[in-house]
Amino acid sequence: MKISTLFKANQPVLSLEVFPPKKESGLETIYDTLHQLQAVKPDFISVTYGAGGSGVNNQTLALATAIKERYGIKPLHHLTCVNNTKEEIQTILAELKEANIENVLALRGDLPQEESTQTFVQEYAYAKDLIAEIDKDPAFCVGSACYPEGHISQASDEENYHHLLEKEQAGADFFISQLFFDNDCFYKMVEGARHAGVTKPLVAGIMPILSQAQVQKMIFMCGSSLPSKLIKLIYRYGDDVTELRKASLDYALEQMTDLLAHGVDGVHLYTMNRPEIATKTFEYLRNEVSRT
Repeated sequence: MKISTLFKANQPVLSLEVFPPKKESGLETIYDTLHQLQAVKPDFISVTYGAGGSGVNNQTLALATAIKERYGIKPLHHLTCVNNTKEEIQTILAELKEANIENVLALRGDLPQEESTQTFVQEYAYAKDLIAEIDKDPAFCVGSACYPEGHISQASDEENYHHLLEKEQAGADFFISQLFFDNDCFYKMVEGARHAGVTKPLVAGIMPILSQAQVQKMIFMCGSSLPSKLIKLIYRYGDDVTELRKASLDYALEQMTDLLAHGVDGVHLYTMNRPEIATKTFEYLRNEVSRT
């Protein structure tokens, strides 16, 4: 089933993200995690494409296939422009089609840092170019990313909304947001995108904080801002990982309550492959949805 059909129901779509195990590890290392995630009954599970966008020895397809066949859940296979030639993209799409995986999240991917000596290819310049390529085949449903505070390389909100519209015009069927910690940023993006002409579903991406190091990395990579309430929380519990995780999960649940009350199209949880986060979160979300 195509994920786009899920948004036709009169309730928010609830989903998760996982990432493949390290290349030297087998898929069996993540099966216990998937078994626990299966119990929370997500509408779909997205699978990231690998560090730096590299498709070499990537386990994304194998994991997406396991999610579909072994656990009976719709997978969303990430695919990036970076480090893939046009020929390689066509090969991957053919493999997805053969595996009956219909849903693809088309992304540009992270570029190597300036000081990196890594070489890479990028024959599709932007995500919109990859979206247009995938959309040529009606067998696929194409998702893409949206940015509540704008992509880190974008200069203005208007540029952010314009790029979002270009992705929709290229064939994107829905959007999943980058993580954010201030719901007002998401609401502002939704309002601006709708005013610019974007009509497709916009799903809110939420990630509970697991450590100070994690949030510092995310802020640098994504450009996400921290509300004062969250800064105080991190300051208070920064040296106590257990208490920080409890407090940050409560903060994420407050975010989700507010998002659902505002009638968002969906909530996407970045699990960091930690099923205990998904279990607590989805039990809460299901209760909140049943009340609305």
